[in-house]
Amino acid sequence: MNIRTETSDDYRAVYDLNYDAFGNRDDESKLVERIRKSEGFIPELSIVAEEIGNIVGHILLSKAKVILGDESTEVIVLAPVAVKPGHQKKGIGKKLINEGLERVKDLGYGLVLLIGHPSYYPKFGFKPARQFGLELCQFDVPDDVFMVCELREGELNNIQGELQYPSVFFERN
Repeated sequence: MNIRTETSDDYRAVYDLNYDAFGNRDDESKLVERIRKSEGFIPELSIVAEEIGNIVGHILLSKAKVILGDESTEVIVLAPVAVKPGHQKKGIGKKLINEGLERVKDLGYGLVLLIGHPSYYPKFGFKPARQFGLELCQFDVPDDVFMVCELREGELNNIQGELQYPSVFFERN
């Protein structure tokens, strides 16, 4: 298995992968397309898992902001992560997430936030975010699914406020 940065040649396969992985709907596929065209897109944080020339997994991490009053702090959000049906539960998602978190850290970011399954993401260091003074108002989600991963020790001591996903997360195309 090869974990690598997505290229434009992968776009169709990544679209199809997200479509299949999310139950034959295109919401996530179109979200990926919108993020790629946005200023929050960081090409090296769009990562694929390739097996025998086929894309079997994809993760996308992109920029968002945490706002407190007049203060704005750039952070990274993880969404989506997808693994091709038939290849799930084989560690592909784990490899993609670990690679993504390492790349985010290498780029100098201290936090990654997400909305995700509370029994899956804690093994990567994600914890419920509201207990650290972070809030999410754009989506109505329970405390245990809004999570944060601290990539640099002490980073959570330096930030409070509301996570605001960019507008591309709400657009329809």
